[in-house]
This record gives sequence, C-alpha cells and structure tokens, in this order.
Amino acid sequence: MARVLTPRAEDFPRWYQDLIAKAKLADNGPVRGTMVIRPAGYAIWERMQAEMDARIKAAGAENAYFPLFIPESYLKREAQHVEGFSPELAVVTHGGGKPLAEPIVVRPTSETVIGEFMAKWIDSYRDLPLLLNQWANVVRWELRPRLFLRTSEFLWQEGHTAHATREDARAYARKILHEAYEDLMVNVIGIPVVVGLKTTRERFAGATATYTCEGMMGDGKALQLGTSHELGQNFAKAFDISYSSKEGGREHAWTTSWGTSTRMLGGLIMAHGDDNGLRVPPRLAPIQAYVMIVKDGEGVAEAAAKLRDGLRDAGVRVALDDRTDTAFGRRAVDAELRGYPVRVEVGPRDLAVGNATVVRRTDGSKSPTPVADVVAAVLAALETDQQVLHDQALANRESRTVEVATLAEAIEAAANGWARVPWSAVGVAGEAEANGQGVTVRCLLRADGSVPDSEDEPDLIAILARAY
Repeated sequence: MARVLTPRAEDFPRWYQDLIAKAKLADNGPVRGTMVIRPAGYAIWERMQAEMDARIKAAGAENAYFPLFIPESYLKREAQHVEGFSPELAVVTHGGGKPLAEPIVVRPTSETVIGEFMAKWIDSYRDLPLLLNQWANVVRWELRPRLFLRTSEFLWQEGHTAHATREDARAYARKILHEAYEDLMVNVIGIPVVVGLKTTRERFAGATATYTCEGMMGDGKALQLGTSHELGQNFAKAFDISYSSKEGGREHAWTTSWGTSTRMLGGLIMAHGDDNGLRVPPRLAPIQAYVMIVKDGEGVAEAAAKLRDGLRDAGVRVALDDRTDTAFGRRAVDAELRGYPVRVEVGPRDLAVGNATVVRRTDGSKSPTPVADVVAAVLAALETDQQVLHDQALANRESRTVEVATLAEAIEAAANGWARVPWSAVGVAGEAEANGQGVTVRCLLRADGSVPDSEDEPDLIAILARAY
C-alpha cells in the first residue's frame, strides 16, 4: 500500500492529497480554488447532511432557501460584517452584457439577505422564535486552497434564528452547538471535539460570541469543524428586525447563526485515515459492508448475493462487488482506500468448507466465518469499530495535548500538538504574539471543561495549536 499512498509520517499533506485522489473523493475544479466532489465523496457528504439535517429539525429549525446573489449594499449595513468578509468576496459587476446598477455579491454567508426577510416576516412576539436553516453553496475567495479544507466554493448548512430575548438566543446557539454539532461529530463522525468559546480576535465578523467545535487531526493540528454564533442585536438593528412585545412596545430581536460545511469531510480524512486510505466510521459510512466475490466458482455468485440480501435485511448499508474481470487484489486495494468498514470476501476455497472471510477496516483483521454467522459477525464489527475509531482519535488527542503554564511553553508545544494554558497567561497581547508564529487560540474553556459565557471570566483555560 505504501506504493499507493505517501506514508502519513513521511509527508502528511501529500498523504492527504494522495488519499483524496486515489480514493476518488474529489478533484480540483477548472477555476482555481473550486472543487468537484466525486460520487464517493458526495455519498459521504450526503450521509453527513442527512444526519445533520435530522438533528437541526429535532432542534425545531425549518429548511428554507435564499438567493445566491446579494446586493452589495446589504453587506455594508453591518460594518463589522463587511469588514470581516471584504477580502473574500466575489463580486458580479455585469449581467446580460451590461454593467449592473449595483454590484452583486456572490453569497459568502446569508446573514444579510436573511436579515432582510426576517424583518419582513416578523411583526409580533408571536412570530418568535423564527428558526431557519438552509443547505447551500457559498463563495469565499480563497488564496491558499486545499480540497475540502479551504475552497473558494463549498457546500454547507447555515442556520439563522431570531429570538425575543438574549437568553433565548444564547440557549438556542448552544443547543445547536451541543445537540446537533457536537453530537454528530462525536457519535457519528467519531471525532472527539473540544467545545469552547472563541476569543474576540477569532470570533465571527459581526458576532457578540462564537462557540466552536475543534478536532485534532492525525498530525496534531486543529481543525474548526463547526461554529455557532450569538449575533446580539447587531444585525437586528442594521436590518430593523423588530417585533411588538407583549407589553405593546417595539423591540429589536436577538439573532444567531451557525454553520458546518464540507470541511467535515477533510476532518474525517485527517482524523481517521491511515496509510492504507480512508477509514469511515460505520454509522457514517454510505457502504457499511462490501461483499466481494474473490473468484468465480460453483455457487459463489449465489452465496455472495444471498449474503448481500441478508445484510440488507438486517439494516446494513451493503454493496456487492462481482467484477471478477478485474483482479481481486486491485479491488481490495480500492475498498481499503474507500474505507468501507467491513468487507465480506466470498471465494470457492472458503465456500467449499462453508465459510466467508470477514475483514475489518480498522485493523485489517481477517476472520474466516461460517456463512450462517456472517450477518451477526458484521453487525458486531460495525458496533465495535464505531467506538474503536473514536477511541483511537481520542487517544491521539490526549497523547498530544500538554498542560503548560506560560505562553512560550504553549507556542513550543503547538509544534507537535495542542497546549492547555491559563488564559490569564496569554491574554490579548499574547494571542497576537502567538498568531505571529502561526499559532492560534482555538477556544477558551472553564476549568471543568464547560463553555464560558465570556472571555473575561476568571480561571479560563486556553487551547493553543497550529490549525488548518
């Protein structure tokens, strides 16, 4: 397999690019910074999307869709927002062969256009909370693109809500953070995330607070996998999102926004992949069990099809590979690269003694198994290996996270992993110094691991790391 992928320990970025190419997950688009998501990659994204969508709906939000094109004047209404996004904007100046009266921004995020319509749709306290989500593409002109991690166009969901009080808005932003984002990342994608508060320097443009889910990748760097923002009344005042209160007065709403993207696919690759390719947690995998005919023989095709049907009837997402005109070794390598959690290999020799071979992707183990027991063996492997991948990622994070007392020690530790350091030992000036050396404060935590309300709380812990 070393001939197929660059070993991770030798060159992690090259391994990442090799894996995406060889597993046929994505390709570079014709415009610099864009990507083509191939069927194997898109199937994983669809599973992420379905799991996330179910959690968002369970939290009470409804899906809607808003325009790709946004009048430039909308972005200028919230000063911090336009300042934060201006270097990344793609702007349309011509349409239908003529200059436009007003330039149009290609959606970098939808706070402004959704704010316009929230103001139109909200009149009374009875209209609150208004809980919206959209699945869409967005464009942020990226200077240093990397497939899935940073592309000029990417796919995501973005939630936008309006509430009657600050307390309701904060509670909902955190509900999404924990019940949608953290739950999906930990229990489905198998990445043990640290959930915390972004510093003022790192928070979303126009927000009053940004909460984040941070995962450690296989090389010790951090990846921001999802964020949830309190926007205070900044956008409500800019777009006049107001309502008649129970007391009859006119009040501005409190709003939130929150998003996750195809960056989660990059996180999946870098958190779980190995030198043989991708490893997809069973709960996420589009194909959980891959039944492969090793070689044609009497009864082999029939036995393989029967195993496929039995697995499907047991609720397993299963596929059958009967391409015996292609060498089995090549097909097995492709299956390893794609990260199918379990392979069931069916050949004449094993079948002659009533067996098939169950192969687990997590450790490569191969177990000759009576055909009658294959379904039970696969179900057990899927349950076990979901936890195995999570636990391996957690062990990697714990082994590469160190407790330090000073900023200098934190910057040094960030060369190989994460540092936990008292926020009081870093502060605003120290954060700027760390940034100058390529290290960022990923988030702030309370001593008990819970999420603080403000960076001004006493005794906070800062997580410092290099990041993608």
